[in-house]
Amino acid sequence: MIQIEETWLAALGAEFDKEYFRNLTAFVHEEYRHNVCYPPGKDIFNAFNLCPLPAVKVVILGQDPYHGAGQAEGLCFSVKEGVDLPPSLVNIFKEIKADVGTVPEVLTDAAGRRKYNGSLRRWARQGVFLLNATLTVREHQAASHQRHGWEEFTDAVIKIVSDSCEHVVFLLWGTPARSKKKLIDTTKHLVLEAVHPSPLSANRGGWFGNHHFSRCNAWLREHGLEEIEW
Repeated sequence: MIQIEETWLAALGAEFDKEYFRNLTAFVHEEYRHNVCYPPGKDIFNAFNLCPLPAVKVVILGQDPYHGAGQAEGLCFSVKEGVDLPPSLVNIFKEIKADVGTVPEVLTDAAGRRKYNGSLRRWARQGVFLLNATLTVREHQAASHQRHGWEEFTDAVIKIVSDSCEHVVFLLWGTPARSKKKLIDTTKHLVLEAVHPSPLSANRGGWFGNHHFSRCNAWLREHGLEEIEW
């Protein structure tokens, strides 16, 4: 039984009944049974459970979960509280600070050490849908669960958001995410594209100074929606 928020369950019920999703489910169960995989099973659908379909105002599309121990929590680019920030998330926070002037929450651990909070749950609860194209991964093996059905499922998810929601901002970072633009109705939604925030891409130019976060909030404000506190 898929543990997923009720509005998403209603919208995605037909996908869960398709042969590709049954095959995907069998594959994921076997992977988690025989290998260390991320995120934990209970967190696979966190993006959905923390951001119901009617609440979606912004979509950020990632590729696959972080594959190191204790990082992934079912939200793209997000890590669990207390985990060191991955380089891509560092660059996201740098652009946010330069663009809108805000910085992430600072946490203090039991030893008195201070570090930035890399969990993006606070965004999800404001209507930012943090979707990875592939929702699971084997430990230390990036892209190991690609091409087993997740992409077909998440393409359907993007199409559902495009068809059923109004005035959503889609933030597409990097070539794989930008390839999903064809699934989005650009007559009613805003699509903002940039290179991926990973150092390899961002340092070549096109990430820093994209102003996606202020442009996103300007669009939401223009359409009478509450801005995101980045």
